[in-house]
Amino acid sequence: MKRSLLIHAALLISILVFSACDETIERVKIGKIAPDFELKDQNGITHILSSYIGKSNVVLYFYPKDDTPGCTKEACSFRDDISAFDSLNTVILGVSVDDIESHKLFENKYELNFTLLSDQNKEVSEKYNVLSPKGKSKRYTFIIDKKGIVRRIYEKVDIGIHSKEIINYIKTM
Repeated sequence: MKRSLLIHAALLISILVFSACDETIERVKIGKIAPDFELKDQNGITHILSSYIGKSNVVLYFYPKDDTPGCTKEACSFRDDISAFDSLNTVILGVSVDDIESHKLFENKYELNFTLLSDQNKEVSEKYNVLSPKGKSKRYTFIIDKKGIVRRIYEKVDIGIHSKEIINYIKTM
C-alpha cells in the first residue's frame, strides 16, 4: 500500500513538472503578444521590447555567437538589407548571450547598422525558449508586428536567404 502511494505521488510530481516545462515551451506563440524584456545594446543603451509597440515592426533574431561564420553571414545580410527593412518600418534586434563589449567589436568589425542586445543572464533566451543545452542562443527569428503580436517564428533558418525571406514576409503583413 505504501509503495503504491509512493508510486502515485512520484507519478503526480512527474506530471506536474512536465506540465510546468511544457508551459514554458508554449510561452511564445504566433498570434500572441511577444513576451516583453529589457536588455542593453552594444552601446550600453537599454531597449524594452514593448517600447516598439505602435511604432514599428520588430525582427527579433537570436543567434549563437558574435563573429562566427554563420552569425556573421546572417548579420551582414541584415546590414546589407537595412534600407528595405527601414522602408517597411521594421527594426532589427539581434540577441545573443555575448556581452556588450563583444557586440561592440562585432558591430565595428562588420559595420553593422542595427541593434545587438546582450542577454548575458540568458533570461530572454529562456523566455523565448531558444537557449541551447550549451548555454548559447539558438538561431531563431520572431517577427513581431506594430501591435506587439508574434506574426511568424522561424525555427529553421537558411542564413543565405533569411533576410530576404523576412522582407518578403513583412511585405505581406
